[in-house]
Amino acid sequence: MSVDKDTVRKVARLARIAVPEDRLEPLAAELNGILAWIEQLNEVDVEGVEPMTSPVALSLPMRADVVTDGGIRDQVLANAPQTSDGFFIVPKVVE
Repeated sequence: MSVDKDTVRKVARLARIAVPEDRLEPLAAELNGILAWIEQLNEVDVEGVEPMTSPVALSLPMRADVVTDGGIRDQVLANAPQTSDGFFIVPKVVE
């Protein structure tokens, strides 16, 4: 795929990026270089290669999925400007 000046202008307009007319041709060349690298990556044989999220194989520790209140309600409410009966008081924002 080849990117020309008109394509760069269209992409810039869609992305709401102001690109001066004299920068369109250099940007087209840069985008063509990036696309050439992507085409080169497509030539790599990855048949049978497992996808990985980390170079080190490890398993994450699991914990019970239990809902709790955290046990520190009073400490959390101590930071609030106003509280009542264990809840935050916030100003009304919807009529």
